[in-house]
Amino acid sequence: MKNKILIVGYFLFATATFFAQRKNVDYLPTFDKRKVHYGFYLGLNQNDFKFSLRDNPNVPNASISVEPQAGFNVGLIADLRLHKNLNLRLEPGLMTNSKRLIFNNDLITRPQDSARDVSSTYFHVPLLLKFSTDRYRNIRPYILGGISYDYNLSSNQDNQDDNSAGQFRMQTHNFMYEVGIGIDIYLYFFKFSPSIRGVFAINNEVVYDDDPNSRWTAPINFMGTRGVFLSFAFE
Repeated sequence: MKNKILIVGYFLFATATFFAQRKNVDYLPTFDKRKVHYGFYLGLNQNDFKFSLRDNPNVPNASISVEPQAGFNVGLIADLRLHKNLNLRLEPGLMTNSKRLIFNNDLITRPQDSARDVSSTYFHVPLLLKFSTDRYRNIRPYILGGISYDYNLSSNQDNQDDNSAGQFRMQTHNFMYEVGIGIDIYLYFFKFSPSIRGVFAINNEVVYDDDPNSRWTAPINFMGTRGVFLSFAFE
């Protein structure tokens, strides 16, 4: 699925660049002189989890795998020009995705105990620095990076039930860092900016089961989101 997202992104990059450069005309010549401008974005994502496991003699031969599915993200953009090649961006939005966690260890013997479905909707608020090259005709490549806050609207952190009752719990408040590359493509009426980004969790997102020797969460030392975003911004 990640390969498909990257192929779609490359195709759209190439198509938009072709249309932007096919005529020797500079579109939106004063766009980048604005101190503040706004926009919106749409995109696809595929998130899974990075696990760091610890040895626990009470839960032998533990391993965890993830089966991710593609999700969707949408949001708004507020862009502040700090320098001709540097912008500060706030991009609040919603992000949805789902994963299936597969648990394997010597204590799990029933199929219904080996899998947990995790469907999440996040209020995603990244604060990013965007470093752009000088504009060449109607294109302008850039890199960006920053941190983001994610409020998990689907969190069941306060649920009294845990995995013994079939509930895999996750933290409500999470922090990430993001890095990405993209290109600004100046069209006749607006600027189109596709980008590809990597997103990585800073904090541990798992809520441990009440049993300290839980067959599901006891082996987990760290569980954090990692994923790839394909974003299409319209400004």
